[in-house]
Amino acid sequence: MGVTSFTGVKVFSTTLARDRENMGENITKWLKENSNNIDVVDKVVTQSSDKEFHCLTITIFYRAKA
Repeated sequence: MGVTSFTGVKVFSTTLARDRENMGENITKWLKENSNNIDVVDKVVTQSSDKEFHCLTITIFYRAKA
């Protein structure tokens, strides 16, 4: 199995509930703004929490277009 190569990473992360609600819109906006410059090659969604906080992180791996 081959390794997917990438040239950049964009991380969206928040612990605030209102920011988690808007995260999808923020990611969509960033993707639209950068659609001419990048190709998304992978993404990872990570959730962590403790007694008080819930953290959601979405990591986007991309390759810059030539």
